[in-house]
Amino acid sequence: MFTALDISTSALVAQRTRFNVISNNLANISTTRNEKGELEPYQPRHVVFQTDETIGAERGTAGVRVAAVETADLEPLWHTISGHPDGQGPNKDQVAFPNIKMMTEFTNALEASRAYEANLGVVDITKDLANQTLRILA
Repeated sequence: MFTALDISTSALVAQRTRFNVISNNLANISTTRNEKGELEPYQPRHVVFQTDETIGAERGTAGVRVAAVETADLEPLWHTISGHPDGQGPNKDQVAFPNIKMMTEFTNALEASRAYEANLGVVDITKDLANQTLRILA
């Protein structure tokens, strides 16, 4: 019974990490410079999950963990904006923005949120089963 809690907890942690990465992508959707102040747009990141055999290894069950947070190597989106301080090119009006699609990020956030809610439901059901078991035994 506690194996189910361990597996769901690992999934909750993984989805929270995914949601944080998505939030960072959305927060940096118009960031045109890197941490050093150089003209280099933010590169979106994504989470890679991996099974965790150390959690719930009974009867073929396994937890989940974040294997890596990878940076996408995408070409920037170029927009023509006259007078922008980060303008490049011959006319100084081409600005490089991160190649982040808001709709894709929102869809990923919705998926992460639903997965998080589903795992919370498993935790609630597991707690209810434990309570009912204790009531029967008492």
